[in-house]
Amino acid sequence: MAVLALAVSLIAPLLAAAGSLAFRESWRRSRLALNAAAAVATAAAVGALTVRAAGGTPAGVRAEILPGVVMGLRADLAGALFATMTSVLWVVTAVYAHGYMRNRQSQGRFFGFFALAIFSALGVAFAADMLTLFVFFEVLSLATYPLVTHDGSPEARSAGARYLVYALGGGTALLLGVAGLRAIAPGESFVAGGHLAAAGTAVPALRAVFALLVAGFGVKAALVPLHGWLPRAMVAPAPVSALLHAVAVVKSGVFGIVRVVHFVYGPDLAARIGGTPVLAAVAAVTVLFGAAMAITRDDLKARLAYSTISQLSYIVLGLSLPNAVALAGALGHIVHHGVMKIVLFFWAGALYEELKVKRVSQLDGTARRMPLTTLAAVSAALGLAGIPPLAGFVTKWLMGKGATTAGSAWATLVYAGAGALAVAYAWPLVTRPFRRPDAERPRRDRFEGDPWLVVPVAVAAVLALALAATAGADAMPLDIAGRVAFDVFWRGR
Repeated sequence: MAVLALAVSLIAPLLAAAGSLAFRESWRRSRLALNAAAAVATAAAVGALTVRAAGGTPAGVRAEILPGVVMGLRADLAGALFATMTSVLWVVTAVYAHGYMRNRQSQGRFFGFFALAIFSALGVAFAADMLTLFVFFEVLSLATYPLVTHDGSPEARSAGARYLVYALGGGTALLLGVAGLRAIAPGESFVAGGHLAAAGTAVPALRAVFALLVAGFGVKAALVPLHGWLPRAMVAPAPVSALLHAVAVVKSGVFGIVRVVHFVYGPDLAARIGGTPVLAAVAAVTVLFGAAMAITRDDLKARLAYSTISQLSYIVLGLSLPNAVALAGALGHIVHHGVMKIVLFFWAGALYEELKVKRVSQLDGTARRMPLTTLAAVSAALGLAGIPPLAGFVTKWLMGKGATTAGSAWATLVYAGAGALAVAYAWPLVTRPFRRPDAERPRRDRFEGDPWLVVPVAVAAVLALALAATAGADAMPLDIAGRVAFDVFWRGR
């Protein structure tokens, strides 16, 4: 049954992709039903895998693809955490995307590649070794390219070309790193605490492989200076922006770094070769850079994009510190940030669809026309800024506490400074919708907005609030993150 659940979690999005591409353009309801059913089936299968992993018996399968080349899937707790976020958010995104895209062209292509991207992200989550992870990671790059360029405008094509250049460059670095890793430890599966400690390999080789692997994943994790593709990719439709920032793409890069640091090298070896200290320094620069740039952006999606760059490196900094509490906070923030950020991108898309608002300076008075959507966005923006007791505060507090416990006072200062900057870039999102506009907005026939857009925003916002309210409960994302951190820092030694 466990292997069946693993198969369903990957086959369901593949079937959704194939069906979406095969259906006629006019079969919109059938396409929605297929994607919604696949999303629910995937979430249920991932839930079963998470329960099994929590019980200490993760599902897995391995096969020899070519002579001497073995690939495998394994639903351990770390992978289940990432997969749970991906599958649950796919459910609400499928509904939102139907409302957002129903009057647009090429819906079959859009939903087909969207489902393929979800399939790839789940493959990244359940990859049992670095070779398997690399294959799914590259499929994810190819699947998201048509989504970035979906509108077909010159701006979209330019953004897609930039994304592809960055992705191919990162993929090349990752391929070289995987080849080097196989030379050091061929066929090794991921192990909590790392499997290279006993490899007996010279430090220069370990450093080179570490740098290649982190650089390859660092492109999608948007580490400075590898971040340039992300703000430009915001020309994509709002559901794609949500996919890029909250669900699959950037989080796959961060998750890849988690695997490298804590499941291949292990925190001790990664620190000993100088890998995590350098990674922490790069992450600290990115945290502050992204937050500072977000403050300067009037375009709403660009502001959210730079905030993502900053928030991702909150996570990378946390996982780079030699402390279980910081790692637990970082892993928990993958989920908490994902849910909060998808609310904000859903809100940005709804604002444009209903009011043609796409700039922060145009937000004045929008709360009067879209009160429910605005309240959902305000709660997410406050959480993103780390205001207690919301979901963002919980995980950021743990990362800051971990930094202090580890004796990394400089990292604590970075978190504090970035928190102040986050309040600064989130504050206009919280306050401006409630200001009186300079001119009355044109009257509309409907109040609030299209239910296909409003309901997913509200559901995601309630989910974000629930994550904060139940953060300390068993089987919640933060509990699972804590168990993964325990395995890495204690059982893995």
